[in-house]
Amino acid sequence: MAQAEEEVAGTAGGKRLLEVSDMSVRFGGIVALDGVSFGVEAGQIAGLIGPNGAGKTTLFNCLSRLYECNGGSVSFDGQPLLQVPRHRIAALGIGRTFQNVALFARMSVLDNVKVGRHCRTSSGFLSNALRLARVGAEERRTVERARELVHFVGLDALADTPVAALPFPMQKRVELARALSSDPKLLLLDEPAAGLNHEEVGTLGRLIRDIRDRLQMTVLLVEHHMSLVMSISDKVVALNFGRKIADGTPDEVRAHPEVIKAYLGTAA
Repeated sequence: MAQAEEEVAGTAGGKRLLEVSDMSVRFGGIVALDGVSFGVEAGQIAGLIGPNGAGKTTLFNCLSRLYECNGGSVSFDGQPLLQVPRHRIAALGIGRTFQNVALFARMSVLDNVKVGRHCRTSSGFLSNALRLARVGAEERRTVERARELVHFVGLDALADTPVAALPFPMQKRVELARALSSDPKLLLLDEPAAGLNHEEVGTLGRLIRDIRDRLQMTVLLVEHHMSLVMSISDKVVALNFGRKIADGTPDEVRAHPEVIKAYLGTAA
């Protein structure tokens, strides 16, 4: 009971931006998520960890409204999330990257980032066809913001380069910049360190901290790279076989017997 009250209150009296309550997802007879509950406070970097098949990406897909939940509720910024149409998620304030980059290969870095700004524009088909004055002003603001984010992820020199010509780690940065271009309140990062070497992971960790500190965004990341998660996260939630097995600070979760058992196959 005391633990549940602590979870509801939060860790430092901060505002809960995301509240997942008793989320359950089933695919036929397979239970992907089984009554998962946790919260993320505004301004936190939160890590979501667990072995393969634990339900991490399923949970992300529910938050993105790509999957429907069989039970439970989600509150985002004080609003029920699970009734929001999936095409409204970006405008609501949730941005996301994916395990496998999904960029427009023939388009430039800058144009890919501009695409992510679409949910923040207001001009429609007719105003664009007529090239009204406000369309040009809006396009200039879009380009300016895209260039700011290309600079933020360190790709200024490659802004006009087709994405297909870039190595995988740089493509990951382009996808990150595209997710940031919608100015999300909550950024969901799905295995951002996958395919990166040790030096690139270190750069990524600093970049994620900058996203929180300089852009003032809340971050929830799914990641198998434990040193990255434990070094940058304010809190960590651990899943195994669709159930939450630990929720706390990195040190608390690292030492939790169920987490040790899930990763090492032995009790603490």
